[in-house]
Amino acid sequence: MVFSSHVFLFGFLPLTLLLYYISPRSVRNLTLTATSYIFYGWATPYFIFLIAWSTVVDYVCGNFIYGHWRVFGALTKGSNGEPRASTFQRKLFLTISLVSNIGMLGFFKYFTFAEVNLNAILKVCGHDAFPLLLVTLPVGISFYTFESISYNVDIYLGRARPAIVWVERLSKAEEPRGFLSQLFHELKALNAFACYITQFPHLVAGPIIRYQDLEKQIHFRSHSVEKFGRGVFFFALGLAKKVLIANPMGDVADVAFEANALAWLDAWYGLFAYAFQIYFDFSGYSDMAIGLGLMVGFEFNKNFDSPYKSQSITEFWRRWHISLSTWLRDYLYIPLGGNRKGPLRTYCNLVLVMLLGGLWHGASWNFLVWGAIHGGWLCLERLQGKTSFYARIPALFRIVVTFLIVNLAWVFFRAADLASSFHFLEALVGLQDPSPAELLLRPVLYSKFHLIWFILAAGISFFGIQTWDLAKQISPLKATAALLVLAWTFVAMSTQAFNPFLYFRF
Repeated sequence: MVFSSHVFLFGFLPLTLLLYYISPRSVRNLTLTATSYIFYGWATPYFIFLIAWSTVVDYVCGNFIYGHWRVFGALTKGSNGEPRASTFQRKLFLTISLVSNIGMLGFFKYFTFAEVNLNAILKVCGHDAFPLLLVTLPVGISFYTFESISYNVDIYLGRARPAIVWVERLSKAEEPRGFLSQLFHELKALNAFACYITQFPHLVAGPIIRYQDLEKQIHFRSHSVEKFGRGVFFFALGLAKKVLIANPMGDVADVAFEANALAWLDAWYGLFAYAFQIYFDFSGYSDMAIGLGLMVGFEFNKNFDSPYKSQSITEFWRRWHISLSTWLRDYLYIPLGGNRKGPLRTYCNLVLVMLLGGLWHGASWNFLVWGAIHGGWLCLERLQGKTSFYARIPALFRIVVTFLIVNLAWVFFRAADLASSFHFLEALVGLQDPSPAELLLRPVLYSKFHLIWFILAAGISFFGIQTWDLAKQISPLKATAALLVLAWTFVAMSTQAFNPFLYFRF
């Protein structure tokens, strides 16, 4: 189920909000968890068992890592007076959590990719290929496994506490008496953790949220007309980004990337259209997720900060998909040594993290190349002290150069394979000679409708006010405008074919 579908907008969302607000406060988390499971399993019900397994395993591991339960050695008290498990127990259950999450992600996302490449090697060596086992990628697995990993790593490092801690403190008894009382508290804590992992606003395409950012909100969050109104505002503008801007830009990009040959101007136009498509598609989803969270009382962090205004690739990664870039920094780059072990190690860490970031997006050599491009540019900028080596040119030109670098990398992100990527790069530098039949694509590429939205997309990307800033205070005028945009979006949806969010495939 996707946010821009009729079944979500006119069925699931109103019914979920109704059930949520008629539920007593004590069971609203349970209501949200139950409806989120319905949301996740709508198209493929058996994926529910996968996310349920992940939730239970990581909840249990978190309790053992923290010292809520004892298996090996005596529990001690830390400097803050809270329980602390033995070093062996903490490492063991952190390992179990990591193996479970990385194992699931590795199998479902990369197994087929590994098979295909192994068969290619066998073919070169003159051996018969293995029959392929095609594995279906569960939607959202890249996001909720990263959240589960961060939960237990943060507990291990003392940056977070397991869900049971809040439940026991709210019960006004550190050690509940009796088996049934303890079981009730454990189930309540498990539901709190499940509410964090599975809540539908951020479940299938992010943002990637840390548990400690929602820990208090799970148990204490406010609901008000003002907060709900801000949520509707975020949602309306996010849906408009997707339907009114991203989808038309996707039409242009699809025509350009699927053409056999393109003139250089047509290729650049199609590439820029894809840059606007992926930005408005994903930032629109993030806005909708933030809005839906506000509707049920949760406040999520900002995930995009006008990334195409960046003056270097380093700055780009502070502005683009912020929840992923900070996750990669905190759970990969810093544990690998960051910049603490000399320049050579720093450059290796940057490239490795971006390669893994590329693979996170998909099991393809294209994504590895995309990650290598960004990793390489980050290294070049690190040589200049985290600034672009074109830092001396005026700011406007730094933005243009950075935007061009990002777009050249987008070629590998969008193209079907490496051969198609290099074929498109040829078009960008004018090495292709389109036939008269292929020139007939221009009326589609440059239709008045698509040109208008292309210009609007560029204007909003470089000069527009962010939704985050617009939504800080909702005036009657803003509210009216948002409702009109929402109505316009609903009308536009009726004329478009079904078009899911790009990041659903990651």
